[in-house]
Amino acid sequence: MGHTLKRGTPPPKRPSLMLFQLLVLAGLFYFCSGIMQVTKTVKEIAVLSCDYNISTEELTKVRIYWQKDNEVVLAVMSGKVKVWPEYENRTFTDFTSNLCIVILALRLSDKGTYTCVIQKPEQGTYKLEHLTSVKLLVRADFPAPSISDLGNPSPDIRRIICSTSGGFPEPHLSWLENGEELNATYTTLAQDPETELYTISSELDFNVTRNHSFMCLVKYGDLTVSQTFNWQKCPTSI
Repeated sequence: MGHTLKRGTPPPKRPSLMLFQLLVLAGLFYFCSGIMQVTKTVKEIAVLSCDYNISTEELTKVRIYWQKDNEVVLAVMSGKVKVWPEYENRTFTDFTSNLCIVILALRLSDKGTYTCVIQKPEQGTYKLEHLTSVKLLVRADFPAPSISDLGNPSPDIRRIICSTSGGFPEPHLSWLENGEELNATYTTLAQDPETELYTISSELDFNVTRNHSFMCLVKYGDLTVSQTFNWQKCPTSI
């Protein structure tokens, strides 16, 4: 929530961040080159480059900011690093490699456009020296589903369950046999409120008196994963 200032009241304690945001907005007017794109999956490590070499001597003089979608992620002022709460203990900057920002244990919420801003002191103020943006895409792929045998709920009927978890976006699970979709007995879908990742499972009943080849197909976005279950009926006793 923003602050409303009245005459005679002191300014907020973080004027540098306000200045930073103004400079970023100004810089975006002339920053029109293509944005680099990095694609990672959840729980991986993302390394985003500022594409700027800096000496140890300069490091104590310049101001460096990394922001994501206009929210500050990390700042370096007077050589000291400050990381914002959402990124604490999993984000740092690598000064030896083009001022990279490193984000550990990626989450879906980390996706977005990250902008590196470098300001240099000039005539008593800080002027924009360098601006680079990197678009981070974070994928969450479902692993191939597993199919387990749940036994016989009634004579001549067998029940199996297909399940997979840890993916995004919301999935749809289908049972297929010979290309035709079957009616599942019971299907559940759940989403973790913290990670936003989904878990899906579905049960299918079938008649054991004939052979079957079932495909469990999970669609999410433009992607699919699947698993096949084969059943051979018991040979007839003579």
